Amino acid sequence: MKTAKVVIGAALGDEGKGLMTDYFASAYGSDALVVRFNGGGQAGHTVTVPSGASHVFGHIGAGTFAGAPTYLSRFFVVNPLLFFKERDQLLRVLPGSLPPVYADRDALVTTPFDMLLNQAAETMRGAGRHGSCGVGFGETIERCLDPRYRTTVADLEDLPGLRRKLMEIRESYLPRRLAALGIGELDERFGTLIGSGLLVSGFLEDAEAFAGQVVVTGADLLRQPRQLVFEGAQGLLLDETHEWFPHVTRSRTGLYNASILAREAGIESLDVTYVSRAYLTRHGAGPLPFELPGKPYPGIQDRTNIPNPHQGTLRFAWLNLDLLERTIARDLGQCEGVAIRPSLAVTCLDQIDGRLTYVKGGQLRVGLPDDVVQIARSTVGFPRVYVSAGPTRETVTSRSQSVRICHDLTVGASI
Repeated sequence: MKTAKVVIGAALGDEGKGLMTDYFASAYGSDALVVRFNGGGQAGHTVTVPSGASHVFGHIGAGTFAGAPTYLSRFFVVNPLLFFKERDQLLRVLPGSLPPVYADRDALVTTPFDMLLNQAAETMRGAGRHGSCGVGFGETIERCLDPRYRTTVADLEDLPGLRRKLMEIRESYLPRRLAALGIGELDERFGTLIGSGLLVSGFLEDAEAFAGQVVVTGADLLRQPRQLVFEGAQGLLLDETHEWFPHVTRSRTGLYNASILAREAGIESLDVTYVSRAYLTRHGAGPLPFELPGKPYPGIQDRTNIPNPHQGTLRFAWLNLDLLERTIARDLGQCEGVAIRPSLAVTCLDQIDGRLTYVKGGQLRVGLPDDVVQIARSTVGFPRVYVSAGPTRETVTSRSQSVRICHDLTVGASI
């Protein structure tokens, strides 16, 4: 039976998907293929190797340190500007040639206009911001709903045609989109940038370079005899169909896209790992049950999620097993035609000092970390749980047998 690995964030992003993707890819090295099946370059998946070298992966798959190539599927949104920024950063920590990056010719492409629209809209919303990263991901998807303005990786190989399309976007699409967003007039900074010829010429240079750097291909690549590792972006609570709209992403963050690609590749079963930190985080606006005023544990370190004008600072909450159970159960119902073997991964356990606080049955409880991990595994009903006690793949262990569960202590009231 042909199988593949799938790594899915079970919360609001930043759960440890990069760590788990690197962990699974490392077992196969260059024989693996990391498949990005949603999101875009706004993803930030941190991988650290024992030497201390570290990189935040966005466009390039988090199996790169393990030697695995990357496939940007048609469900991924390409941003050439962010791709080259990331590649240059990666070459500083992994000098020499990188594993190949394949890009589906039907993958959507972000233009600078999308980025500027995104930033202008979030600036206008003020306290009512949606929590966007400001890199144009959602605006790209919105624009590409109209075939006249749709840009894909295939367009990057036709620069004259791409230039014409960019002019059509600027002259025809932008005024209508600004009106739809309720932006009557752009401030001078945004207006000057949008009207700049250098913006267009610079993007065309990036587009040509991107098409020359990657291998433009199609979904047939997934039928090659490789071990596929599907790397998800964002988290299930940010899925575009989630009830917390509009504080979500324009992407299917769970099994939906991955199962479509798996069926097309003739894959009969998926080993799916849902990843959560031992506490919850959110970077951006939107609901966060049992939110805390600061870090829940003094040992927490997060160098990736630095404050920015669009998302603010990283927010924290207690591990919520009620939310975890409901969210995963809902996602498992999104998959058809492929057998699923699910597991759970709990990361950042090295950052917990003493007892771990969590939510179950609508109440705050505390327990020893090992016990709470097994309670979490039992809550979602999976036979296997992975745990990490550090940032590198060597700190990840797999557990399939229950340990003795101590009686936990209820310390809080219901929601």
